[in-house]
Amino acid sequence: MADTTDMTETFSDTLMGFTLPGRSARGRIVRMEGVLEQVLSAHDYPAPITHLLGEALVLGALMGGLLKGEAAQMTMQAQTQGGIVKLLVCDYRAGAVRGYADFDGERLAGLGANPGLAALFGEGHLAITFETEGRQRYQGIVPLEGDTLSEACESYFSQSEQIPTLIRVASRAGASGRMAAGMLIQHLADGEEGRERLHVRMDHPDWEHVAVMSATISHDELLDPGLSLEAIVWRLFHEEDEVRVQGGAALSRGCRCSAAHYETIIARFPPDEQAEMRGPDGVISVDCAFCSRTFALAI
Repeated sequence: MADTTDMTETFSDTLMGFTLPGRSARGRIVRMEGVLEQVLSAHDYPAPITHLLGEALVLGALMGGLLKGEAAQMTMQAQTQGGIVKLLVCDYRAGAVRGYADFDGERLAGLGANPGLAALFGEGHLAITFETEGRQRYQGIVPLEGDTLSEACESYFSQSEQIPTLIRVASRAGASGRMAAGMLIQHLADGEEGRERLHVRMDHPDWEHVAVMSATISHDELLDPGLSLEAIVWRLFHEEDEVRVQGGAALSRGCRCSAAHYETIIARFPPDEQAEMRGPDGVISVDCAFCSRTFALAI
């Protein structure tokens, strides 16, 4: 890997990829600041929900960034029956991220400042859906188990994808707003994407080495605004024979709502159903949960 002083360094609101060819591993690393604030500002979320949604958005970028193509999309949805958090959803497409949480505020207030995953969701499931550039969709569903969403996502890759995966996510609130960051690294079968995964082993010596080194990353390093993403990768893997860094996607708030978009959707309903949607003034009002805007459609 080249000395990071010879390249433009990446600090925030960008997703960066890297590979370790000699270890048959690939990774993604991201840090969010301004984009995170934009997404969270759509609703007056209490602290436990901003922490949870921040983690979800980082995970969405890390996993979505594994896909290729402008039209490829990753959607993650956590849902329970009777849980305090009724719904948590986020998605990623070509650098655009968005997310939303629906929760019971009264019950949440009784949990304290740092409730765990089980306290927030109870028994629930996590559904992760990948849609490729060619519109092929595949989905995996795993129980919401573990202390964090990151652990549940690791279980998804282990159970549904059969890819050894390590994920680390950190977030915190500061004087300038909330920040969240994370790293995902995987071991690939025979060192190439697309091959059969029959020979991928959790105890492969290359993967054991990469996992041990990756696990040394600290929350403070991930969240240090003065430490570039390239520098973090260099700290972890500078002893490897080769580390390839790929230019990352600039992140943005990805709500795709517009009056024209909703008009197109409403137009698909038959006239009698459209009539039922209209208010006394003849206008159809549509609320976007992601950006907390209401669209008045006079169609």
